[in-house]
Amino acid sequence: MAEVSAETDVFSSDADGRAVVFFAAKRRHDSRSSNVRRIAQEVSCTLEGWASAGWRTSVGAMFGDEGVPEIYEAGFAHDVDIVGALEAPGLPDAYQGVSHLQSLGWDELFFTEWSVGPREFQPVPSSSGRVPHAPWAFFALWEWNDAWQAASPADRIEYDRECDVAFSADIASGVSIAGRHRFDAQSRWHHLGIWEAPTFDHITQGMLMHEKVADFKFTTSRHYVGRRRPAADYFGAIR
Repeated sequence: MAEVSAETDVFSSDADGRAVVFFAAKRRHDSRSSNVRRIAQEVSCTLEGWASAGWRTSVGAMFGDEGVPEIYEAGFAHDVDIVGALEAPGLPDAYQGVSHLQSLGWDELFFTEWSVGPREFQPVPSSSGRVPHAPWAFFALWEWNDAWQAASPADRIEYDRECDVAFSADIASGVSIAGRHRFDAQSRWHHLGIWEAPTFDHITQGMLMHEKVADFKFTTSRHYVGRRRPAADYFGAIR
């Protein structure tokens, strides 16, 4: 894939070959399967197995945390119930992972939007001290819009500098950013950015700063916010 964004003062390239599986899923309540509970248990066990096999099955694991697979509950703010990001050792593993979850019966549990793509930038821990297992996460999907396509190289460089002001404020406030992943080979969305946040207010204040620097003038975005929950706890409650 051709490069569509460049390193900045905040973000550095990452060519370790890893790839993310992002999902936004709404619980199905129309399934007639008598195996819903079994499917949920098998999904949970699969995620735990992946964590032992080199997958990063939580946002925290992208920063090196050890822990259990996690999802983020989002139904209080969105038309989906959970969102999450699983980072595979490589792009083929990511696609095979989605296929395997579907073979277990995932689609009996959820209506799901999947996005898969390689890691592009390295994680950036908060400069004020990262909070392990932060309770909130923010997932930003975006595509470059027509204004970005028409912008000159100099305009794009200046835009990156303006956005870095906001990103620097984010990481100084206590937010950690799990790098960036690229989706444009298979999705309308070009990129995914993921934040960890100690409180919901950190996300709110961050968005205000990004609006102030006109971050969104060159993008069309979809945002999700969710509260962290262990995957085993969530899937264990499905009946």
